[in-house]
Amino acid sequence: MKLSSISLVLSLHSLSGTNAFTAFTPSNRHQQQQRQATVATTLHAAANRREVLSQAAAALVTASAAAFTVDVEPAAAFGALEKVNNQLKGYGLPTISSVSDGFSPLLELWGKGKNRSPLLVQFTYPSEWVVTLPSQDVNGEDGTIQAGQYSAGDTATLYVMENVKVDNVAEESKSFFQDAITKAISQKGNNIYQDFKVKKVLTKEGEVKGQNYAVVDFSYTLLTGAGFEVDRVGVASVTSVGGSTEVLWCASTRQRYKKLEDKLHNIANSFRVYSDGLNFSSQRVDYDKDII
Repeated sequence: MKLSSISLVLSLHSLSGTNAFTAFTPSNRHQQQQRQATVATTLHAAANRREVLSQAAAALVTASAAAFTVDVEPAAAFGALEKVNNQLKGYGLPTISSVSDGFSPLLELWGKGKNRSPLLVQFTYPSEWVVTLPSQDVNGEDGTIQAGQYSAGDTATLYVMENVKVDNVAEESKSFFQDAITKAISQKGNNIYQDFKVKKVLTKEGEVKGQNYAVVDFSYTLLTGAGFEVDRVGVASVTSVGGSTEVLWCASTRQRYKKLEDKLHNIANSFRVYSDGLNFSSQRVDYDKDII
C-alpha cells in the first residue's frame, strides 16, 4: 500500500474511533462514506485557503516591487526631456531634438567635488534602467555616472581619463581606443579581463564645432572573482573635452547583446560632454554647507 493511502486510512481511523482495517458492514458503510466526504471537503477547503493566501502574497510582492520601481525609475514620461533641454538652453548648448521610444535623457555634472574638474555629461538610456551618480563627502567626489539593468549585466558607464587630452579623437589609432576602454572596464582592479578586441571604429562630429566622437565596437572576456569567465560585447563613445578624455562604454553579455545591440548603440551615439567656457560654480559642492 502507498504511503498516501495509508495516511488516508489512518485519518479515517482517527475520525471514526474504530479499527480502520475492520470490514465494512452495511450499517456502517454509509457513515464511513460520510466521513470520507467530510475529510475530502476539509482538504479541498484547506487547499483553496492555501491558494488564496499564495495569491495574496504574490500580489503583495508585486505591489511592493511596483512601489520600489516608482522610486528608482527615471521620469522620462514626466517632462524629463523638457527639463534637460531647459538646462541645456541655460548653458547655451544644443538641445535634444527627440528621444527614442522607451528611453530617458540624462544630463548630469561629473566633478561637483573640488577634487575633480567638472564635465557636463549627456546621454539617453532605457527608461527601465537605474541611474547611479557619484557620491560626495568631505574628501571630495568618488564614483561615476552609470545607468544599467544590473541584474542582467547591462550597463552604460562613464570613465574619465583625467589629464589625458587629445586634439582630435578621429585621428587616433586603434591602440589608443584599446588603452582607453581597457582602463575603463578595469577600474575595479587589474587582470579582470582577457582577449580584448577592438572590432570597429567610426568617428563623427558633435553639434558643437570642433568636438569629435569615436564610436568603438569591442569585445572581451570578464574574469570574475568566483572563477567564472563571461564573454561580453559592447560599444563605447570616446571624446576629449577640457583636459581629459571621456569614455562612455556600454556592454552586456554575449548572449544578450544581439537583443540589446541597437539600444547600446543608441546610448553611445547620444553621448555628449561639455566643459570649455561653461560656468559650473553654482553646481559645485560647498563642503562647509552641503556635506553633513
